[in-house]
Amino acid sequence: MSDPTYLAANWADVRRRVDEACHAAGRDPAGVTILPVSKTFGAETVRAAMALGLRRFGENKVQEIRDKAAALDGCGIEWVVIGHLQTNKAHDVARLASEVQSLDRPQLAAALHRQLVAAGRTIDVLVQVKTAAEESKYGLDPAQLPAFLDSLRDYPTLRPRGLMTLATHSDDPRLVRDCFRQLRELRDEAVARGHDLPRLSMGMSGDFPLAIAEGATEVRIGTAIFGQRPQPTVIPAAG
Repeated sequence: MSDPTYLAANWADVRRRVDEACHAAGRDPAGVTILPVSKTFGAETVRAAMALGLRRFGENKVQEIRDKAAALDGCGIEWVVIGHLQTNKAHDVARLASEVQSLDRPQLAAALHRQLVAAGRTIDVLVQVKTAAEESKYGLDPAQLPAFLDSLRDYPTLRPRGLMTLATHSDDPRLVRDCFRQLRELRDEAVARGHDLPRLSMGMSGDFPLAIAEGATEVRIGTAIFGQRPQPTVIPAAG
């Protein structure tokens, strides 16, 4: 959806709802950032969103970043990787992304560091932690987080700034909130061990008020801003 009026109305509504969730939790709305998630939407939709002053966009797939970055070259966009990242995509990430929020294993950290050294760049990273039981969810095992954070000190191109998670898919708000609470507690434990991790990226269009109540500093919002995602075109089989 690239209609500027439609996007402006949605953006204002999301900002209002985030502010309300902050007030309900006794928090300052200035402490919660909204990351617009533009995955599956084309470059023209991103361009329309830029007219609202937005310059930072979350994407699941590196291929989409590559395509949109080419179409929007020179626009000053900060691309944020929020989806599961394969090590063979590290070269494009080092070249195009400003941040990775899905760092979840040592092999990926090493691959990103090698490519960033070659590119002469450094980037912010968030460690993705698995707080939900679903096998489809990615993330580092919570028990492995202390050692993994310590290991990142060997990679000066990676600047750890916080943690990220995907909550369980459930209609029970207690289960969803438990995921967010666990991430906050893991962050607090890491800070007590000497790590500087001010950011908690958690909460999406359907559950961000719960995430804000548990301390989210950033919520990742796609559908509530851009609308329902485009469905892939199905080509009938010949014959």
